[in-house]
Amino acid sequence: MAALSMDLRERILASYDRGEGTREQIASRYSVSLGMVKKLIQQRRHTGDIAPGHHRSGRKPLILESHKKAMREHLKCKPDMTLEELRDAVGLSCTLPAIHYALAAMELTYKKRRSAPASRTAPMS
Repeated sequence: MAALSMDLRERILASYDRGEGTREQIASRYSVSLGMVKKLIQQRRHTGDIAPGHHRSGRKPLILESHKKAMREHLKCKPDMTLEELRDAVGLSCTLPAIHYALAAMELTYKKRRSAPASRTAPMS
């Protein structure tokens, strides 16, 4: 869902400040939820700003660009590292699937390959 425009935010708060109705009536007039009106009023009271704050929401990434660079270097030197070895070498505290997804996004492989050719013994009859 997209954030409300600044124009709409300003009009909602101007209506509230002029006392043009209850919060429920203002929410109905501007076709927003009551919670949104309450949030705007509270946000203005606490921060003095009414701009959307979506850029601050969500989880912060544990694997930063510096970690990705280090992973790339480690895999260049030793391409058969396991995810656990890679995690320890870089000094991360995230889960192994997180490293897997980071490597996939970087289009790097970490799959172990056989170090020796497969056995050439023929099947027994």
